[in-house]
Amino acid sequence: MKVNYLFPNKYKRIGWFILIPSAIIGLVSLFYEYEPSFLNFNVPAIFVDDLFTDKQLFGMVQNNILNEIFGILIIISALLVAFSKEKLEDEYISKIRLESLVWAVYVNYGILLFAFIFIFDFSFLWVMIFNMFTVLLFFVLRFNWQISKLEKSAGYEE
Repeated sequence: MKVNYLFPNKYKRIGWFILIPSAIIGLVSLFYEYEPSFLNFNVPAIFVDDLFTDKQLFGMVQNNILNEIFGILIIISALLVAFSKEKLEDEYISKIRLESLVWAVYVNYGILLFAFIFIFDFSFLWVMIFNMFTVLLFFVLRFNWQISKLEKSAGYEE
């Protein structure tokens, strides 16, 4: 029984359409610390650890949800790009997909090990925040690079 966990090919285009602007706008808003006031909400939290209140399990916190919106958009769109079938999905493409995923995990955790040894305090927190996204992004970059090399060597491009 061959089970395929990939999305249909049409979702790859939708993923790219959402991923590129979400990543650009999300990074710009993060670096410039842009938080529009209309996105300030009381949101439910599983663990509340405010500086001026007691720690509690479950509660409401005041939060600007812009970062959460872009984080969700980036993760969902990167999953669509990464795990949508190619137009011609065969065993060789599956092999490239697997090798790219393994490579991305190795690189991601190599960077994380480096960060554990050489990066500290809030800088390490930033590394961990970006680390949530990098395994998917490394996979997407390597897989698409390998596919483009395959297309060039075969003498055709989409």
